[in-house]
Amino acid sequence: MIDIGFIGAGTVGTALAVRLSGKGYPVVAVSSRTKASARRLAEAVSGCRICDDGQAVADIAHLVFITTPDDVIAPVVQGLHWHPGQSVVHCSGADSTDILEPARGCGAHVGGFHPLQTFASVAHAIENIPGSTFAIEAEEPLLSTLKEMASALEGSWVRLSAGDKVLYHAAAVVACNYFVTLVKLATDLWQSFGVPPEQATKAFLPLLHGTLKNIDNVGIPGCLTGPIARGDLGTIKKHILALEKAAPGVLSTYRELGLQTIPIALSKGKIDEERARELRELLAKEDRG
Repeated sequence: MIDIGFIGAGTVGTALAVRLSGKGYPVVAVSSRTKASARRLAEAVSGCRICDDGQAVADIAHLVFITTPDDVIAPVVQGLHWHPGQSVVHCSGADSTDILEPARGCGAHVGGFHPLQTFASVAHAIENIPGSTFAIEAEEPLLSTLKEMASALEGSWVRLSAGDKVLYHAAAVVACNYFVTLVKLATDLWQSFGVPPEQATKAFLPLLHGTLKNIDNVGIPGCLTGPIARGDLGTIKKHILALEKAAPGVLSTYRELGLQTIPIALSKGKIDEERARELRELLAKEDRG
């Protein structure tokens, strides 16, 4: 198999190194801003050499993953000498392979390999990465190599072009990061009747798990439940009045999410166009002043 090196030994780099090594890919070299992180990665895989700098990794490995913070990728690539036929891959979700142009100019193959997953720590990253979808931006022959890696990691892959990356990453932020924000807003509302955030979060977890199961098993729009799915104007009016009094800062978010939910309810077929119009009028009243 192809010799792999890592420049950057943070959460994503370490998780990829551990999992790829476990699937038989030889991880032969690592460098990092701190010796401690490089040592952690090297100790987690067999046969990995700790290098003093990125150039040493580039001189040893045939495929180099650059798993530094996104803002550092371009300077790292610019500062190293790359070899014709070598492969250079970053793991940024938002950046295209354009930032790897200095390596391409040296005759290297360049690519992007982004795991669509959330990593709260190195341990969680190692646990979560199998089964993930990987966003791949590359041309042959590197494209086939990265597809094979995604399959080896028990995942699937989606091929993106340079122009797709920012919207792809924005979608991930909406699905993952803003999901956390919504749960935080919900638990904050429970504090108005004296339930602390930790208890509220635990109370919501079965509901959240059930929602994810419904999305998986039934799919969208069929999994949608709640007052908008039912066209329940009376309940939504009560929500608006309660939020106006207890949490006015949340009301605009409630209204906008409700408006975005109406088309899903229509697609499910439980409300008609007339009820959808009534829902829009109710939820958009604030916008009309």
